[in-house]
Amino acid sequence: MTTETAHRAGAAGHAGGTGSWAVLLPAERYEAERLVHHDALELTGLTDVTRPAPGDQVAVLVDAPPRLVALGRVSAPSQRHREDPDDPQSPLEPGTLVVAYTRRAFDEPVPADLLTLDGPVTAVEPAAFRALADQLGPPPARRTWLVSLDLPIEAGTPAEAVRLFWSYVQELGPRELPAFVSPAGDELAMQAFVLGEQANQDPEEDD
Repeated sequence: MTTETAHRAGAAGHAGGTGSWAVLLPAERYEAERLVHHDALELTGLTDVTRPAPGDQVAVLVDAPPRLVALGRVSAPSQRHREDPDDPQSPLEPGTLVVAYTRRAFDEPVPADLLTLDGPVTAVEPAAFRALADQLGPPPARRTWLVSLDLPIEAGTPAEAVRLFWSYVQELGPRELPAFVSPAGDELAMQAFVLGEQANQDPEEDD
């Protein structure tokens, strides 16, 4: 599969991967990217727009208001299937833009009000891109977390219970099942997350 590399005259993108771009993420795709970790972002249906070349740097934004949620670089689309939380068997389509993530900020987006977007893909001056990326600051220190998912399962055998467990996980997924997370060694700090956000699981606190 080939990738279109034609750009606007005078735009920031050039063949050879030296351009800077902003990609606008649809709201429903933003939710999916927050729920499940992906190494790359794949956007389809971009055959009729000016698109980045492999190696170009990309700022991934969401709108209303404009916010920066990730940084990445364009990579060439492959032929294999990818796991999409909304369509696990979907193949790569013509016009697919693949952005390999280099930094994620889905949980703490930063304002991008100074950028003017003119569509799903917009060329950005390198200085403006650097200024936007600098707002992210250094990445947070990595640490070990304990993540668990507890489901009461009625079954005749342990093996059947495990099979039913995975069936429920695949059917309900992160949109409905609460996952419990705590720093390793501090289980008392456990928090529940649903839909990528902290969720209260104590019905008494809701009263």
